[in-house]
This record gives sequence, structure tokens and C-alpha cells, in this order.
Amino acid sequence: MDLKKLKITAQKDIKSAQNLAELNNVFKKYLGKKGELTRILRSLKDLPIKKRKTQGKLANQIKKDLELIIQERKDKLQDAKYKIQNTDFDITAPGKSPVLGHLHPLTLVRRKVAEIFQSMGFTIVQGPEVETEWYNFDALNIPKEHPARDLWDTFWLKPKNKKLLLRTHTSPVQIRYMEKNQPPLRIIVPGRIFRHEATDASHEINFYQVEGLMIDKKGKITVANFKAIIDEFFKGFFEKQTKIRLRPSYFPFVEPGFEIDISCVNCLGKGCSVCAQTGWVEILGAGMVHPNVLKAVGLNPKFWQGFAFGVGMDRLAMLKYKINDIRLFYSNDLRFLQQF
Repeated sequence: MDLKKLKITAQKDIKSAQNLAELNNVFKKYLGKKGELTRILRSLKDLPIKKRKTQGKLANQIKKDLELIIQERKDKLQDAKYKIQNTDFDITAPGKSPVLGHLHPLTLVRRKVAEIFQSMGFTIVQGPEVETEWYNFDALNIPKEHPARDLWDTFWLKPKNKKLLLRTHTSPVQIRYMEKNQPPLRIIVPGRIFRHEATDASHEINFYQVEGLMIDKKGKITVANFKAIIDEFFKGFFEKQTKIRLRPSYFPFVEPGFEIDISCVNCLGKGCSVCAQTGWVEILGAGMVHPNVLKAVGLNPKFWQGFAFGVGMDRLAMLKYKINDIRLFYSNDLRFLQQF
């Protein structure tokens, strides 16, 4: 074996030894009675005199170098062992578990909503928060100058080639999805929306909403289908028996439209401050998709129909966890967040 290569290999093994036992094994491997360098030294007698002198001199020098390096490594390992043994730190003591974070209440609600609707065959769809006027208003049967636009206080952005805005609801994603996918379809669209309005205990400039849409051949999807689905959702979400009722209402993108009330989950319909002693809480808006919305995405309302609905996830969270101020969700107050 080449003596120079042997020295390099031995030096690497010595440096890689992590304790005295490993270092002792390295010593035996190279300098022990049956070590590699020892065998070479013993075989020198079989070499010619001239070669024996040169190889012998080199082998003995390598032996001295390795012995020195091993001793230095041994001293270093012993010092490290001494420091560990004489420190105040108890290496046998159990470690301290790191403080783990937890999910925000709105995230918990969003996941629960998705879980329930997915179990009923709905697909989760996402879309952009910055929208065009067409998707946010026009395609949803809310043309320019129509009084219905007053229902949405909007953050308009500086336009370049077209008017852009922060979406006021997640309904634009329904339009985008129907443009690229043929019915039958059933989707929900959870996401953040923005309203330019004053904040108080029940209003924020940004909050979370989930829209739902189900489209099929005419006659297959009715209000009865919607009522059954939304009833199943509330039972799963609040994990208790709830009653629902439909009241006529106006939304430009549905016809007919209605508000959905549920029996108060706080007093179970008996009457309390949450439901203003009525036993009912207004929770979402819904209706059968307006023919003009279907036409906007290239669907013939003579052959297709369906329902759509929208509900604020902040509102759901406030009812589920009995929270009286929507601003708490965005205050970053650990005293509030650590309760969930």
C-alpha cells in the first residue's frame, strides 16, 4: 500500500472519531499489533537494502506523525468529556417542549366548512382577490349605474386598460369557473373579500366569505335541493339540531332570492340577546341563479338552472364560538387567539 495514501486515510479516520472508543479502534487499525502500518514495518526486511532505507524512514516518520495526531485527538476528546461531566447542565433531564402555535379560529371554520361540503360532493375553487368590473359586477347582473351597486362599497384600484377593484364577494369566481367548465357542477368558493365601510363590532373592511353554486339540467335542481343541502351543512357545522326558514329577499344575481334564518344556536330558539329575543338569526343570502348570469357565461337558461348562496365565515365563527366583535379576529391579541 502507498504510505502517503495510508497516512491521509488514517488522518481522516482520526479526525472523524467522536469518542475515545472510536479513537482506540482507529489506533488498532493502523498502529496496533495487526495494524496496517505495523504490517508494512514488519515487511521492510524483505525489501532490497536501498529501498528498505527509504521506505523504512518514511514509514517510521508516518508512525510518529500518527501517534502525535492520535494523542492530540485523545486530549481533545477527554477535555470535552470532562466539560460535559462537570457542567451544571443535566444531560439526562428531559428537554423542554417548544411552544407550538395553533390554527386561527377563522382557519378552523374554513376547514370545517370545506370538510362538510366536500362530503356532499362539492369542489373547492379559488380565485383572484383583485377583480375586474366585469366579473365582480356586470356578469353578475349588476350593470353600471344600477342601484344594486350601492349594496357593495368598493375599493377601486387605479385602472390601466380596465377597471380593477378588490372583490366585494367571492361570486366572481363562480363566473370564472362556469366559463371554463360545463355543468352539471357543484362548487364552493371560500376566500377573503373587501368592503369600503366603517368598522364596528359587526363590520370590517376585509372578511371571509364562502359562496356556493350548483347547476344542472332544468328541473333537476330546485329550492328544495338547496334547503336540504344547507340544512345538512348547519347541522354538521354547529353540531346540533337546527331549524331553518327562508324569507323572500332581493339579490341581483338570483331570481327568486331569499334570506336564510337559523334557529338561534345560543338559546336553541327560546329567545336571547343574540337573536334579539326572536329565536332566529339571519345567516346567509341565496336564490336560484338569475337567467342573465347564465347567459353571461354562455349557458342557455332554458336548459340549465341551479342555486347559489353566500355566507360570511366570520359570521359563522362568531356564532359557533360566541364572539361578539368581528374585530377580534384581526387584532392579533394572543389572549383572544389562545382560546381556540
